[in-house]
Amino acid sequence: MTTTKLLVVIGGPTASGKTHAAARIAQRFGTEVISADSRQFYRAMRIGTARPMEAELLGVRHHFLGHLELEQTWSAGQFAREAEPVLQSILEAHGIAVLVGGSGLYIDALTKGLDPMPLSDPRLRERLQARHKQSGLGPLLKELEAHDAATFARIDRNNPHRVIRALEVCLLTGKPCSEQHTGAKDRQDLKLVRIAMDLPREELYRRIDQRVDGMVVDGLVEEARSLLPFRDLNALRTVGYRELFDHFDGQFTMDEAIALIKQHSRNYAKRQMTWLRRDAGWTWHPPTDHERHIAHVEAER
Repeated sequence: MTTTKLLVVIGGPTASGKTHAAARIAQRFGTEVISADSRQFYRAMRIGTARPMEAELLGVRHHFLGHLELEQTWSAGQFAREAEPVLQSILEAHGIAVLVGGSGLYIDALTKGLDPMPLSDPRLRERLQARHKQSGLGPLLKELEAHDAATFARIDRNNPHRVIRALEVCLLTGKPCSEQHTGAKDRQDLKLVRIAMDLPREELYRRIDQRVDGMVVDGLVEEARSLLPFRDLNALRTVGYRELFDHFDGQFTMDEAIALIKQHSRNYAKRQMTWLRRDAGWTWHPPTDHERHIAHVEAER
């Protein structure tokens, strides 16, 4: 492959420092950042998704932050289609672009492409959604585990949309969803440089706990209360909001809800790490060693 165009991909679990690392790299090379964090797409969900404040962006232009309304839904494929012309524009102007996020499927969609999957069956989808509404996500997760243990191990278990879609694919095709992936290879029209945030688990968990405490101070509870009328929308079936909605329903005390947010965030971080570790293409660096990040990019140019 001969190309002068470079896409730097910054990955890592939640609260690992990848947003700041991406902004520092983009600032150093005079380019822009594409966000692949599907939770930060939603305008109204600023605090609960830890969407970075303007000062944290270091004056670097970021794309796909807070651009969707709660009622809108985006798939990884739609993200890739919308992000591609933005990526090409950045590469044309600067020769280098930065992609950052913790949503592995969305990163893969832009860097590898997506495997073709069967179209949705409306009747089956309605039945699965009705089961979720009646009995919650637990029974659907159990069925997914029985059909496809590999997908069960890495899927976001707090995202009903993804769980239902994975189970739907299994039931429609009679084969595990995980067996229908072709192992798509990296795109060849540009050079990919992958940097993952490397930090001890204890430090990561401490960062997660501190972030959640900071969210509460910043007004997470008030934000969640204002979004309560929209709780059934897919965008809000996510860590940080679900636990507080249950608190408002009287299921948990406030302290219990906050503890659950921390626990579920740690569980999510584990799944993000599992996704990262499956790909040997990542180079692991400490999140605060920005000079090392920049030197690595320079060496790959």
